[in-house]
Formats: sequence, C-alpha cells, structure tokens
Amino acid sequence: MPIIEAQNLTKQVVSPEGTLTILDDVSFALEAGEACAIVGASGSGKSTLLGLLAGLDVPTRGRVLLDAVDLGALDEDGRARLRAGRVGFIFQSFQLLAGLSALENVMLPLELAGKSDARAIAQAALGHVGLADRLGHYPNQLSGGEQQRVAIARAFGARPKILFADEPTGSLDQATGARVIELLFALNREQATTLVLVTHDESLAEYCKRRVRLDAGRLRE
Repeated sequence: MPIIEAQNLTKQVVSPEGTLTILDDVSFALEAGEACAIVGASGSGKSTLLGLLAGLDVPTRGRVLLDAVDLGALDEDGRARLRAGRVGFIFQSFQLLAGLSALENVMLPLELAGKSDARAIAQAALGHVGLADRLGHYPNQLSGGEQQRVAIARAFGARPKILFADEPTGSLDQATGARVIELLFALNREQATTLVLVTHDESLAEYCKRRVRLDAGRLRE
C-alpha cells in the first residue's frame, strides 16, 4: 500500500480576476522509503502540492491518503495529531525559534510528543549532524548551513515515516547546500524515511529516484 497517495488533487483560489487554478487534477502515489522530487518552475504549484500532501492545506477537489489515512476525513486538529506522530518538515527559511538554543529547538517537538528522553534524543541527533559542540548556541550565533543542520536534526530526531522538505538549500550557497543535501539523503537512507522534496534545482532533484514535474499546475511525470 502506498504511504502517500494523491487522488485527483485540484486547488483553486478566488481572486479579483476570477478563479485561479493552482493545481489541476494531480494524481500519483509514493511507496514507503521512496525519495521523490517535486520539480517545476516558480509558480507551478510545487509548494501548494507539498502543503496538500502534508495536510497543511485542504484541496478544492480530490483527496490525500497519508499512511493509509484519508486527510479529508480529519479536522485541522486531527491532521496535526497525525503529523505529530509520523511527519517531519524542513523549510528553506529553517523555521528555528530565535529564543531557543539549538538543543532546545530540537527538543521542543519531542517534548510536545511526550518523549521523556527528549534531551538525549536531541543531543544524539545534533551530534549526528556534526553539531555536538553547538548545543547551547542560538540561531543568530549559527551560520545558515548550521541552522539548516539543526532543522534536519529536529526533523529526523523523532524518526518520522515521512519527511517533507521545501527548497531545503534555497537559502544556502552552493557548497554549503551540497553538504546539507548529502546529510539529508544519508539520514534518509539510514532511517528508511519517505522523502518528498520540493526544488527548482535539477541537480538536487537528481538525487531522487522519482521525480514529479509540475507545469502550470498539471502533472508531467
């Protein structure tokens, strides 16, 4: 059974110019452990599709099955509970809390999930991404690459079944981005996580065995 299944996803929004179709009848499925890149030009609907697959937004038509659960059958709180147990996120803008140290940023979702050993898990995760000597540093004391490694440790610390990454190297220079990607895919292999990666970078997409291409909201796989 697929771990992610998109069935005839359509997303429309109403604008002063009329109804705008961002995604148009998109269907595909991913098996557990697959690494898939969602690629396409800016404005093609990539991030919108990611948001629908993760249950951060709801489609106008169609449905998403996430780990065999129909997201459309859940309310917002139900979708949040589902994500808390099975899903991790990595964003272009890192999304770290400025008032928390690297260790506290990684610990927070673990504590919210009720993990009694959150500190030990977070320390191990940060050590795994090469930041064992940065545990007490705050985001403004870390480079962009270090902040993204904290975000990766936070995402993988809970050992999610599915990881969504939206332009994870978009804020980084080429050399730093390459190191972050090597780390991301190494952890993906180690944990057999299903990885869904949004990118406009074709060289990054080549790391994935599966590519889903969007063109003006339509699927060109």
